[in-house]
Amino acid sequence: MLKIDRDLGRFRDIVKGKVRRELRRYMSSGELVGKKGKDLVTIPLPQIGIPRLRFGKNQQQGVGQGEGDQGQAQPGQGHEAGEGEGQHELDVDITIDELAEILGEELELPRIEPRGSSDTSTQRTRYKGIAMNGPESLRHFKRTYRQALKRTIASGTFNPARPYIVPIKEDKRYRTFVVEKEPRSAAVLIYMMDVSGSMGKEQKEIVRSQAFWIDAWLKHNYDDVETRFIIHDATAREVDRDTFFHTRESGGTLISSAYKLCMEIIRKDYDPANWNIYPFHFSDGDNWSQSDTRLCVQMLRDDLIPVSNQFSYAQVDSQYGSGQFIKDLTAAFSGEEAVTLSRVPNRDAIMDSIRELLGKGR
Repeated sequence: MLKIDRDLGRFRDIVKGKVRRELRRYMSSGELVGKKGKDLVTIPLPQIGIPRLRFGKNQQQGVGQGEGDQGQAQPGQGHEAGEGEGQHELDVDITIDELAEILGEELELPRIEPRGSSDTSTQRTRYKGIAMNGPESLRHFKRTYRQALKRTIASGTFNPARPYIVPIKEDKRYRTFVVEKEPRSAAVLIYMMDVSGSMGKEQKEIVRSQAFWIDAWLKHNYDDVETRFIIHDATAREVDRDTFFHTRESGGTLISSAYKLCMEIIRKDYDPANWNIYPFHFSDGDNWSQSDTRLCVQMLRDDLIPVSNQFSYAQVDSQYGSGQFIKDLTAAFSGEEAVTLSRVPNRDAIMDSIRELLGKGR
């Protein structure tokens, strides 16, 4: 290994260590969410020493240091040089996969065992056969030597005292490959969010941060991950990611409308035999009526939970919400392995909520 590769490896370890130590701050501040690329996240890491050149006093004359009459120095208007060091901040790229590993290690999350594979597949090339013709780059040296050895022994020309083997064209053997289709473990994440008047900007930012970390962990466990978004007040509709996090709505809340739409999406696009299904619902716990809450419990028990790997409900505290819904779910599904419930009073509780939602490893 080259020395620069070892140095780069040590630097990556330092970066991961700093991210791990500052994980709670990153999860609560949303710093990473705003800097997410397709496969990389750019994170600011303060307090990493940046190498600097230090110049000593030049004892000899050099270019431009002799006496001359070209111009005259003018008094400067700047500040005097300070003695202390400035605050350095270094932006470092880290992959989503590395971030997920840090998350899993820090929160002690168990690995997820996918329960099915989707109909989508990937093509993989495997070298499984041997042929007598092929390019020299694919020549199988062991098989070629073995064939040449068998030929010389059979012909009586093999000399044990001088076992010199020269393969001829007929001895050469080449690796051949086949293209195989392999099913890929796939998951769908269905995010549902209450966007009634009681869910303000702060509540949505908390949901946004949680969704980022949930995405990172589940994408680390599955080959393919699809994401669907549902917003609801008294009615529910499917939207894109940007609309999900930035919509401003008002009005009452009918949670059953979101669960109905969620089941329609699953029945239409995601066969539970092939897909790992993860519905996540975020709300402030304020529902229109107890009759609708009873309908929600029935829909969860009869329809949504049986087809899901896990149903997760996170209740974000709001000064306008009653917070009753999580109490009703706790009473209905206490001890149910496929249901996880979490209360998120503020940004600082995001890390603990993620542990509660993903800690079962289903």
